Amino acid sequence: MKALSIIPLTTLAAASALQQYLHEASNSQASLSSSSKPLVDSKALQDHITSDKLLKRANKLFEIAQLGVEEYNHPTRVIGSDGHVGTLDYIYSTLAGLGDYYEVSNQSFEAVVGNIFESRLVLGDGEPKSATPMSLTPPTKNKDAVFGPLVLVANEGCDASDYPSNTTGSIALIKRGVCAFGDKSAAAGKAGAIAAVVYNSEKGSLSGTLGEPSKYHVATFGLSNEDAQEFIRKLQDGKLIPSSAYIDSIVHKAPTTNIIAQTKGGDQNNCVMLGGHSDSVAEGPGINDDGSGSISLLEVATHLVNYSVQNCVRFAWWAGEEEGLLGSDYYVSQLSEKENLKIRLFMDYDMMASPNYAYQVYNATNALNPTGSEELRDLYIDFYKSHNQNYTFIPFDGRSDYDAFIKNGIPGGGIATGAEGIKTKDEVEMFGGSAGQWYDPCYHQLCDTVDNCNFDAWVINTKLIAHSVATYAVSFKGFPERTGVSSNAQGEESLYHGPKLVM
Repeated sequence: MKALSIIPLTTLAAASALQQYLHEASNSQASLSSSSKPLVDSKALQDHITSDKLLKRANKLFEIAQLGVEEYNHPTRVIGSDGHVGTLDYIYSTLAGLGDYYEVSNQSFEAVVGNIFESRLVLGDGEPKSATPMSLTPPTKNKDAVFGPLVLVANEGCDASDYPSNTTGSIALIKRGVCAFGDKSAAAGKAGAIAAVVYNSEKGSLSGTLGEPSKYHVATFGLSNEDAQEFIRKLQDGKLIPSSAYIDSIVHKAPTTNIIAQTKGGDQNNCVMLGGHSDSVAEGPGINDDGSGSISLLEVATHLVNYSVQNCVRFAWWAGEEEGLLGSDYYVSQLSEKENLKIRLFMDYDMMASPNYAYQVYNATNALNPTGSEELRDLYIDFYKSHNQNYTFIPFDGRSDYDAFIKNGIPGGGIATGAEGIKTKDEVEMFGGSAGQWYDPCYHQLCDTVDNCNFDAWVINTKLIAHSVATYAVSFKGFPERTGVSSNAQGEESLYHGPKLVM
């Protein structure tokens, strides 16, 4: 047995005093180092942004997405995949390599993840081309094909009374709207359906997620309105449509992580916060959605270390956005009122480089959102105008990670370049590109690679992100004070809570 060493109390006291001295000296040195840097300036920070730097990071992110090939048979960075784990490692290691400028932390939480291995939908004697299994759908019974007649559900299929008596053993055809996809699937399951097909009430195909699993969920597909109309007419005429559905999938819970980086300098009680999501959908590598936003944040954070700030800057990379804003929802839910009030505003940067882009500004007004949202909106407008760029407003409808912030009293806003929306002729005159096509023709698809990104738009928008950071990192002069966590945000009545979780 080793003898115990006895250290005099005076020695311990001296050691403690020395440790305290070294700690204070270290903090003093860090403060001196920070104060010796020039105060961040918008133009100076913007000047660091180049297409070459964005391209280098985009290529790295696509390389990381390849880690998902073994499990998903194609590149992906969906939560729970090796591609997403690699993305988190890349973001964290990049931030850690910047020295002690940031306090970097991981916030872990459990999220529902899923994988669809195979699927097939046959209605009558054909397979609709637009048929797409919804994220987090359960498999068909025994992961085998099921057979039954197609049955038209009344209204939007949100109530038990919408389902006819012959729903049992059938495949339910349900119109989009009023309630969430998961609610429709569960209602169909309760009515005895063996599968469900939700068709779009608007032009275009339909993808979605069922959200939190329910024992009543059945295998569920999305279908375009165009493909659905033929079957609706036949069913309304009383014709029988023998059909079959097949989905091989898994749904389970897995841990995932938000990454937060906050400057150690600046007023810690007055923070400008900005974020983008680190995950992609399972269907592809997500280099525009939202690799572009993640990279823009990382690039701005990398160059901000050359400057001092007067207000703290907090960067966030959310996990699980594609599954229904899981990461940002969880983050805000964990904030105490005191910590909530430290966030003066939140800026959302999701999809900065769509190939058929428009410069889109969320139409965040103070009348419908926390006061300060409109002032942030006007900052974006002023930037585009000062750079002789056109812009257009898009709904502030809860479709991205700002949603939890505005619902909890934090002013919010952001910019985007467009997803599956259709570009108009007027917008072609404003931005170029192709009318009648999606802003991002590869939205939520395998082709969302580096080649899918418009670097001209990406550079402009990353410079705007740098401008937004530099502006508020210096001063909140003229920006409304936070007074509480209650909110007048109208998001509860919107059709969206995330890009896939739609009604």
